[in-house]
Amino acid sequence: MTKRLLDFAGKDFLNVTPLELKQSILASEGRIIMAENVPTEQPYLNSLTNAEIERAAGADLILFNVLDLIEPEIKGIPSNIPQSEHIKWIHNAICRPIGINLEPIDKKATMNQERHEISIGRIVSPKTLKLADEYGFSFICLTGNPGTGVSNSAIKDSIEMARKYFKGLIIAGKMHGAGVDEPVMNLEIAKDFIKAGIDVLLVPAPYTVPHFMEQDLRAIVDMVKEFNKGKDIKEKVLIMAANGTSQDSSDEYTIRKIGLAAKACGVDLHHIGDSFNGVCLPENIYALGVAIRGKRHQLTMLARSNFRGE
Repeated sequence: MTKRLLDFAGKDFLNVTPLELKQSILASEGRIIMAENVPTEQPYLNSLTNAEIERAAGADLILFNVLDLIEPEIKGIPSNIPQSEHIKWIHNAICRPIGINLEPIDKKATMNQERHEISIGRIVSPKTLKLADEYGFSFICLTGNPGTGVSNSAIKDSIEMARKYFKGLIIAGKMHGAGVDEPVMNLEIAKDFIKAGIDVLLVPAPYTVPHFMEQDLRAIVDMVKEFNKGKDIKEKVLIMAANGTSQDSSDEYTIRKIGLAAKACGVDLHHIGDSFNGVCLPENIYALGVAIRGKRHQLTMLARSNFRGE
């Protein structure tokens, strides 16, 4: 499959391989949205999952956060579906690639806030990586939630681990400090993650963390584009700009400004967070989509039937 993700229909999304997905994102030229949500929270609307709402608002990829892979539960799924089938059900229901956050906890990290302990089903390990593979996730995201104590050195080590146990795409980076007293992202951190073997480099979107503006993102993008020259899609690194510091619930003007700044810098896809009770405001996903790809592509992605495709 060589088409752009912008041209995918439901069956294409369900049948795409990780490398085909990577190529389709690259071919879409900075017009792809990954929306994050917390599936264990009460859904934004009754009788619907947050993933369904985000997909309906224009999300192309869905990223689950705070989902325990040992006991995965997605609120809003019909009560007759057993919990063991929740992930499979939601994948088929939304006809979009799904992924999950796994957190590389660093117990030795110097914290700048109180540490929040999390369950082992949310921490990156050989066991959770294998489970992510078995559940059919197209990608994992190695990152940290506020106060969990995820460090960049732990992320680097986890990238190498993920290469051994997970067959899908590996996204890695920090959207914010995760409670650790260290830089969130810079050129050296980016180079370390690339060397470790990522598919997608996660960087903060401009204006979402202090001291990170367009020029900082552009320097990283330029380095990655130079690295990618002459390489095949398996070796290339994509760049995702993350709006993950509660600004996903900002006004639509701010959403558009962040999205356009990231696209102008050259990112391949745009992440939008889950701060509004575990979901992004649907109108902000829609506003981001219209800003980065226009109403033509936005409405096409929303309207194209899940029965279409290969």
